[in-house]
Amino acid sequence: MTCDRALHGGCQPQRSAGVPHLRHVETDVLIPKLMREKAKELCSEKVQAFNHCCKDSGFLMVVKCREQNAALKECLTVHYKDPVFFEQCKQEYVQEKLEFERTGIPAKNRKQKLPTSM
Repeated sequence: MTCDRALHGGCQPQRSAGVPHLRHVETDVLIPKLMREKAKELCSEKVQAFNHCCKDSGFLMVVKCREQNAALKECLTVHYKDPVFFEQCKQEYVQEKLEFERTGIPAKNRKQKLPTSM
């Protein structure tokens, strides 16, 4: 702990250089959101099968798509509970956060292609 009350207004936990502090909302909301997005990509076949079933079944989808829903839930849960997957998503989030702090440009704007001039 560093305790420089004049600069920080109290005791602050010491951090490693280059590793930003993650707030509660980042570890409990934003990183899991990234995990869900990536897990949906990894389980894309099961997502497509479930969506196709739902479109074909209409109101009866609750009954008719149980098998596809169970397979999708199982695939997603495997990824959600994997600590290695969490660390990968956390590292990706940290890299995006550091890049934002460095450039001031959000990730969604950085990934857009720049328009080409004539």
